[in-house]
Amino acid sequence: MEPVLLVFIYSSITALATGAGAVPFLFVRTLSPKVVAWANAIAAGLMLGASFGLILEGTVHGSLQTLVGAGVGVVFISISHNFLHDQDVSFGEIRGADARKIFLIIAVMTVHSFTEGVAVGVAFGGGQKLAALITIAIAVHNIPEGLAISAVMRPKGASVGACALWSIFSSVPQPLMAVPAFLFVEAFRPFLPYGLGFAAGAMVYMVFLELLPESYENASKPAVGLLVSLTLGAMILFQRYL
Repeated sequence: MEPVLLVFIYSSITALATGAGAVPFLFVRTLSPKVVAWANAIAAGLMLGASFGLILEGTVHGSLQTLVGAGVGVVFISISHNFLHDQDVSFGEIRGADARKIFLIIAVMTVHSFTEGVAVGVAFGGGQKLAALITIAIAVHNIPEGLAISAVMRPKGASVGACALWSIFSSVPQPLMAVPAFLFVEAFRPFLPYGLGFAAGAMVYMVFLELLPESYENASKPAVGLLVSLTLGAMILFQRYL
């Protein structure tokens, strides 16, 4: 199979996985915040573990370049987050604070999906095994993202289909960015550590900026810490022995 097609398929899988977050709402209109917090903690551990793989691969090609790339990734997410904060908007029939919350969640998820697409694309530059690991981590991470979007939309009257479609929409940048990122890395090998570092920095910052704070709000710190530690260790071992 052509590498470009494989990159597109992998990144499309991560995008479609986001829609799975709406599935529980086929049966219930609301979901326990604690369950969402646990799912975010598991995703955080997987993302942190995957970031170790990105950084390790990046340092093979250049330690300083990887560090610079990671810094740029952190700055990118920080600026995007600040720019989208506290927007006064309406969302279809929903207005006020609920509309703003829905918009912000979808907007933030969409913006950082660009980074996740880059992560998949540049990961292919480091080998298919690493790309598969990153794809798994991001796909699993995307499910609670879709769950978070659906948890806000569904109780306000949105259909399950609308919840799933908006969730997938928030991840559309992933396949759109993955192929150009892969082609860019393949054409300009010296930029590989920058790209790997960028993806790692952005993923780590998203964990501490979005996932863990939300988890701590709705679940005990020991439970969140345990889940993050277990999944982080499992991901590292998975990368080591796969």
